[in-house]
Amino acid sequence: MTNLSPKQLRWIVTGLMLGLLLGSLDQTIVSTAMPHVIAELDGFSLYSWVFTIYMLTSTTAVPIFGKLADLFGRRLVYLIGMGLFLVGSALCGLSHNMTELIIFRAIQGIGAGALMPIAMTIIGDIYPPDRRGKMQGIFGAVFGLSSVLGPAVGGFIVDHIAWQWIFYINLPFGIFAAIILSIALKESRSSRKNRSTGAAHLRSQVRL
Repeated sequence: MTNLSPKQLRWIVTGLMLGLLLGSLDQTIVSTAMPHVIAELDGFSLYSWVFTIYMLTSTTAVPIFGKLADLFGRRLVYLIGMGLFLVGSALCGLSHNMTELIIFRAIQGIGAGALMPIAMTIIGDIYPPDRRGKMQGIFGAVFGLSSVLGPAVGGFIVDHIAWQWIFYINLPFGIFAAIILSIALKESRSSRKNRSTGAAHLRSQVRL
């Protein structure tokens, strides 16, 4: 990473926390709203797949995005992951049956696989070792916040708006986070080259 001003750091942390909140909040919002979704799409037999496919794809995508971030840079890969998450969210809201919802949740899960690990990696890049623990603790608290807010937000949406908005709500916040990071987070080519070289050296040492 290039040298960042305190203002840039604040914006980067804001964007990363917002993206992380969306990824973690999505699970609790969806679980609250699923009875309404099933009633409209008539797919009780496929109920569990809405959650299983999201967890499966997000978990599988984590090491892949981690490797891509080493090769092509944190910023680019994070924004790609955010883009996939937002596309999946929009498609989930447009679903006409449970099969479509499950497929689109898979896309959403792939994108979510980039949000958490790369966010933590970026924090490790932009903060010195003595501040990383504090920042990672703050980011970890986001999960606790999502477990409290999720059910309340999900219940409010399905009762007063429409279940589709449990997915559409991700779009404005996700776009805002992506814009912040695309502007505030700058990454030099030399830093990407150094990470790639370091990763290759580490693999050679492991083989030895």
